[in-house]
Amino acid sequence: MAAAHEMEIRVRYQETDGQRRVHHSNFLTYFEMGRTEMLRSYGHSYRDFEDAGLFMVVSDVQISYRAPAEYDDLLLLRTRVDKVGAAHIKHAYEVIRGTQILVTGSTTVVCVDAEGKIRRLPEWMLG
Repeated sequence: MAAAHEMEIRVRYQETDGQRRVHHSNFLTYFEMGRTEMLRSYGHSYRDFEDAGLFMVVSDVQISYRAPAEYDDLLLLRTRVDKVGAAHIKHAYEVIRGTQILVTGSTTVVCVDAEGKIRRLPEWMLG
C-alpha cells in the first residue's frame, strides 16, 4: 500500500455552520473521502471490497482542531497509512489551507465480514 495520498476539497456551503465555518463533524466525512480515494488509487474501490463480503468499520477516531476552515476554502487533505495490522489499518490525516494545518486526526478501521466478525485484510492490502 502507498504511504500517502493527497486530494483537494472545496468547502461547500452546506458543510458550514452559521458562521460560514466548516462544522466539526464534516471533517470526519473528509477523512472518509481520503480513505476511499486512497483505496481507489491502489486500483480498488470500497464497492469491490464490499462485493467480496468484507467491510471496513471505524473503531477509533482522534481529531484536533487548530484553526477553522470556511466556506469556499480550497483545502488539501493528506491521508497517510500509519500502521497496517492483520485485520486493521490506522490512517493519519492533515487538512491544510495554503501552508496552514487546520485539522489533524487519525482513524483505525477494522476489517469485518457481513456478520460483523473480524477478518484478515486481503493480501493486497497487507503488502
